[in-house]
Amino acid sequence: MGKMSGPPLKIERIDDSRWRIPKGQRPDMRVDGVVYADDVLIEQIRNDQSLTQVANVATLPGVVGNSLAMPDIHFGYGFCIGGVAATDPAEGGVISPGGVGYDINCGVRLLRSDLGENDVKPVIKELVDELFKTVPCGVGQAGKVKFDRREMKQLMAGGAKYVVDKGFGWDADVDATESNGRLDDANPDYVSDKALQRGNNQCGTLGSGNHFCEVQVVDRVFDDRAAGVLGLEEGRVAVCIHSGSRGLGHQVCEDAIRQLRNVPDKLNIKLPDRQLVCAPVHSKEGQHYLGAMRSAANFAWCNRQILTHLARKAFAAVFDRPAERLGMALIYDVAHNIAKIEPYEVEGRPRQLCVHRKGATRAFPPEHPEVPQRYRKIGQPVLIPGDMGRCSYVLVGQPRSMTDTFGSACHGAGRQMSRTAAIKSARGRSIHKELLSRGVYARARGRHGLEEEQPDAYKDVNNVVDVVDKAGIAKKVCRLRPIGVIKG
Repeated sequence: MGKMSGPPLKIERIDDSRWRIPKGQRPDMRVDGVVYADDVLIEQIRNDQSLTQVANVATLPGVVGNSLAMPDIHFGYGFCIGGVAATDPAEGGVISPGGVGYDINCGVRLLRSDLGENDVKPVIKELVDELFKTVPCGVGQAGKVKFDRREMKQLMAGGAKYVVDKGFGWDADVDATESNGRLDDANPDYVSDKALQRGNNQCGTLGSGNHFCEVQVVDRVFDDRAAGVLGLEEGRVAVCIHSGSRGLGHQVCEDAIRQLRNVPDKLNIKLPDRQLVCAPVHSKEGQHYLGAMRSAANFAWCNRQILTHLARKAFAAVFDRPAERLGMALIYDVAHNIAKIEPYEVEGRPRQLCVHRKGATRAFPPEHPEVPQRYRKIGQPVLIPGDMGRCSYVLVGQPRSMTDTFGSACHGAGRQMSRTAAIKSARGRSIHKELLSRGVYARARGRHGLEEEQPDAYKDVNNVVDVVDKAGIAKKVCRLRPIGVIKG
């Protein structure tokens, strides 16, 4: 665990949605910290050390703008989860694996369907059971699709299109994926043999922890025009998939932390927390991590693409119709543990910045060139899953994201209870039955899967989403209610 000592940080209100940690509080802070939260959330945030992590990130070489935290902020490795920070490589800006996280390109994708709640509710148990049978989930579960070493390297270079070309999805899926499901300049040769071994049977697996495949119903529409463009309407059934790069990405992060641990001392970079280990973006070490990280990100997009294929297969089996006839189109796929080189204007001049998003979602506004043409008029879809007992949201990016948050918004509800505490609080209760009473049929592979991920373990996603909506960085489009879920 990193060093977290020192006096409590002063935090001052900016407006209804933002709080500031002034850089003058600590001599090593290069920029302010800015936290997005309302009155309820800020009190929860004060309960852990995540605010200290926001201040720590503000000390990184080359950091520009503000060290940011979204309203789903909670304590993480180096960076808080919900953290966003941009560095300028032209001014010695660094890349930090702790600003991406262990599960590289953990992300969310949402599929629509032509099915209504009345079509699905009577068969929800059968459907969830079929998903549970078809989609590998849980610790140690191997995928049904195997790739040899040569194919793994092609997959990490080619991204989602590589597996679509092999029959795992539709061409339109690639267009509806952030960055078309592929980061340029991935270098699979920088991925260690151990990482390859850990990932070689995990492409097309859901994993454990907070990862899930969820059947949802649109139960409220806030913006009819945007919802129409997305193909969503009240009563419509959708499928949300949350997974990442599995053991491969975890190993890439572990390798990088070990490889970079002596770089700060060698370059006289003073860090308040050793978990912020980093290297200049333009250094050999920085480029090595970026090449491996991009490879893991591409692997994650392939993983979610194969999971999409398997989910469609399960729906087709239950409804005895091909997924095409069920209208199961991919709406969008967003990454939320990633670092990308992106252009922004800072202090009146354009710069190419290295934007770290750790537990944060890209939220580009209307007319942004990286938004798919079909969504160019409404903005990039922003997918925010909540807990499995409440709801999730679809938003669209807004112009203030580009000026205030380096094109970013929150990524989920955010934990407020550790997994150990969640299991302890579930003693004597049946989370399965509690979910059934809320109209949710859930299955989990692990012994404590439902207990760890019970609704009480998370902040209220309604509060989190209201903050980013009020702040003008993403606008609410619709709310989705869960009716069935599988978890590891």
